[in-house]
Amino acid sequence: MVKQLLLVAGLLAGAHGHAGLPDAPPQLFITTEHAPPAIMEEGERVLGYSSDKIHEIMARTGLTYSIDVLPWKRAYTSAVQRPNGCVYATTRTPEREALFKWVGPTDEGAWVLLGRADRNYQLTTLEDARGLRIGTYNGDVRDDYLRARGFTVDPAPSDLLNPQKLLMNRIDLWATGLRPGGGMLEQHGYAGKIVPVLIFNRVKGYLACNRAVPDALIDKMNAALDAMNRDGTARRIERKYDNWTPRKAADGEGAQAAPAR
Repeated sequence: MVKQLLLVAGLLAGAHGHAGLPDAPPQLFITTEHAPPAIMEEGERVLGYSSDKIHEIMARTGLTYSIDVLPWKRAYTSAVQRPNGCVYATTRTPEREALFKWVGPTDEGAWVLLGRADRNYQLTTLEDARGLRIGTYNGDVRDDYLRARGFTVDPAPSDLLNPQKLLMNRIDLWATGLRPGGGMLEQHGYAGKIVPVLIFNRVKGYLACNRAVPDALIDKMNAALDAMNRDGTARRIERKYDNWTPRKAADGEGAQAAPAR
């Protein structure tokens, strides 16, 4: 179920129309996916260390915005197609560079190959995984990355189908993302059964905005984030979630592990 949070934070400071009246800033339609503790819903609120940074950026710039929590592919497509659309936390890749205007980085994390704890994997580089069946999340940047390099991928419509496929020997490895404090394996009962085998990339996540969003707004948002990093606000937001404990997920709940898609 899509939930929307609409926050009106006022007008851009110093913006005035030709009639002497202030111009309201464009509405930003921001999308994301459920990925605790970075992005999660509590009632009608969207929380988490990534989300709280976005809220703070918007508060400092005075922008009017909404946040919708969607499956990743829908969230990403919305930002590509909607003139005032943005999506987070998005991995900035050469293939995506020209599709968006970028605010960030807001997050960082690692891409990892996970495997069964009862198997003896001998992987020192990603190339060692060539020929193995790698489970991916359909539409995810890791799926694109591995597919473009000729690896054998088996995409799933939900990332949480991949650990099940791994334990059933339908795939050999699972390519996903790790974030500090995510607790995804513990949350879903896979701790001790599935283990990290190889970190194959380190990435940064961004708020990626449609090319139609004015450069002036992108500059304001980047300036606000720079100020948050300088004055310690960004780190304070992250520390709020240092002791976050994942709740037991309901069967079939689509929590994701990735810090950046």
